[in-house]
Amino acid sequence: MKPKNAGRTAVASSRTRHDWEETTLRKALEKIPERKAAFTTVSSLPIERLYTAQDLKDWDPADRLGFPGEPPFTRGVQPTLYRGRLWTMRQFAGFGTAEDTNRRFHYLLEHGQTGLSVAFDLPTLMGRDSDDPLAEGEVGREGVAIDTLADMEVLFKGIPLDRVSTSMTINAPAAVILAMYLAVAEKQGVPLAKLEGTVQNDILKEYIAQKEWIYPPVPSLRIITDMVAFCTARVPKWNTISISGYHIREAGSTAAQELAFTLADGIGYVQACVEAGQDVDAFAPRFSFFFNSHNDFFEEIAKLRAARRMWCAIMRDRFHARSQRSWMLRTHVQTAGCSLTAQQPYGNVVRVTIQALAAILGGTQSLHTNALDETLALPTEDSARIALRTQQIIAEESGVANTVDPLAGSYFVESLTNRLEQEAWKYIRAIDGMGGIVPAIEQGFPQREIAEASYLYQKQVDQAEKIVVGVNRYTEGDTMKAPLLKIGPEVERGQVDRLLSVRAGRDRERHARALWELEESASGKANLMEAILEAIRAYASVGEICEALKKVFSVYREGRVHL
Repeated sequence: MKPKNAGRTAVASSRTRHDWEETTLRKALEKIPERKAAFTTVSSLPIERLYTAQDLKDWDPADRLGFPGEPPFTRGVQPTLYRGRLWTMRQFAGFGTAEDTNRRFHYLLEHGQTGLSVAFDLPTLMGRDSDDPLAEGEVGREGVAIDTLADMEVLFKGIPLDRVSTSMTINAPAAVILAMYLAVAEKQGVPLAKLEGTVQNDILKEYIAQKEWIYPPVPSLRIITDMVAFCTARVPKWNTISISGYHIREAGSTAAQELAFTLADGIGYVQACVEAGQDVDAFAPRFSFFFNSHNDFFEEIAKLRAARRMWCAIMRDRFHARSQRSWMLRTHVQTAGCSLTAQQPYGNVVRVTIQALAAILGGTQSLHTNALDETLALPTEDSARIALRTQQIIAEESGVANTVDPLAGSYFVESLTNRLEQEAWKYIRAIDGMGGIVPAIEQGFPQREIAEASYLYQKQVDQAEKIVVGVNRYTEGDTMKAPLLKIGPEVERGQVDRLLSVRAGRDRERHARALWELEESASGKANLMEAILEAIRAYASVGEICEALKKVFSVYREGRVHL
């Protein structure tokens, strides 16, 4: 028997978008015109009124979509995604002294966090000790102050390193900080082969966006390739680089620029390791990524899906990796700090929820949700707990973790994924034409593109073409004040006193010999990690080790970027 509505279904399937526009839509617009707004993504990509199968007419789902856990990994790198295990809830934490941050780590673990993530203060990020004149006023302010192995021992006191995964956001001194972590593991009696975690170690994005460098690009890549080789052999579960688009986006890039420049950096690292004689399938599976999740819900989902598909093609077709594990883009995501507002800060809870949901629907493996007060100060315990609860409510109550890639096949999502991929490939081809990412950075290409995108976005906000609630619309009643975490001057005094005490109590002969051997290794071709690790065991400080390397490698000076 013929279904009751079969005739109507056949008619509907034969209609085109043009037919709909000329009939149903025309009548609707005569009654209620559309809003006078620019319908674009946050990155200013135009958004059509309606997406249909016509927008995917040349789209082959077998080639462009596939199945979860299989190439091209558009639908995710795990076959069951969150049905097997939820994403790692890894809240970024670090402030004041090692004791302060250790207490916060224990607090977060007690409240259900499933991985640690260390934020370091600015002197540590720049490879300077807490008593350096340039460190004055910055010690412990934006992260934890770490000068020597003694600080790292306190930072992880009571935390067995074979039972926790640790991420450390550090770049120019990444090898030094990792060596400290390895030395703490040695003191705990934990084999290095059991350690799990990530060190950011992405210096190329520093030249592009965040500007926290020490050495020029070429010696910086030498340090990174040495660290990759060391960990591949000795710390096999450790993610040796977290290639970061997060800071590129925070600097004002579009989503397509974040995608392109991040993957271009990844190409640069893989190429450097291959040229150093390393087997791509030995080191590439331990490369991970770090993306930003901004306000535009669908653009962020599409960006993560496009990233996996592109990285699969890059590793398979460009570097001829044989293992599918080398083709997988595994990523951590953090919600967008640059989207948070000092005005009406409690509205940031809503922004972060939307951004976190986009990251999860985009298939992230790990997630940090920003706290509502992070645009004003480091998070308080209460705001950090709300940020963690945001992830837990999404995981346990929303139902989005019940199926894999639930938006696959959406005309809009698939079209936007294709569009972002196309835009990103254009940038990568341009960078290839310049000789690679390092020459492109030296020519100021990514810096210039980001600066122009940032200027355009700010102009759109200033002219209310893009709305930011509480900033350029709905500004009334801006009386909500969040309590803030204060870092007093006593933190700096205490940290400097500890540093001086460590210097006074260490074996001076062993310390001097270790720094001399480090300079010798840097001047030659030996792997630097062994020498750095020995200097750490001798309680050499971050600043002393970085100064020893500066003598050989010199210091990077950025040229002028012309817009």
